[in-house]
Amino acid sequence: MQDRESWTTGSLVWHLGLRWRARIDRALTPLGLTHAQYSVLAPLHTLVRAGDRPSQRELAEQTGLQPIYISKLVRALERGGFVSSERDTRDARAVRLDLTEQGHRIALQAKDIVQQVDHENTRVLGGEGSHELVELHRILSALLDATDAADG
Repeated sequence: MQDRESWTTGSLVWHLGLRWRARIDRALTPLGLTHAQYSVLAPLHTLVRAGDRPSQRELAEQTGLQPIYISKLVRALERGGFVSSERDTRDARAVRLDLTEQGHRIALQAKDIVQQVDHENTRVLGGEGSHELVELHRILSALLDATDAADG
């Protein structure tokens, strides 16, 4: 194993992200989902439950993913029977999204699974509500804010 003390912060974040995503991918496989698909399905579920039928562009803004990537993931979710889409009656360029009954059910199951993986992954820091986990959230949020400002 490499000496991680010599790794850059970016390298540590990269490797952690890869492993975290792979673990979620494995956990979601029985539901027929990938982590990337979950990253679209979960926020779509939240928006639909709030009474919204977002466009693909709105969902891209919500998730921070590129619209072309959202389009690809939505098509896969449609093929899986989780999402339905239709042209916006007021804007022919826009596609409005909704969840199927199966999509609602799978989204709830997937959220529970991802939350469990999150708890397992952060147990080493003392688990939910621990000082260490609260501090990690604060630090990661500060790093995200800094990169947003730099990209600005």
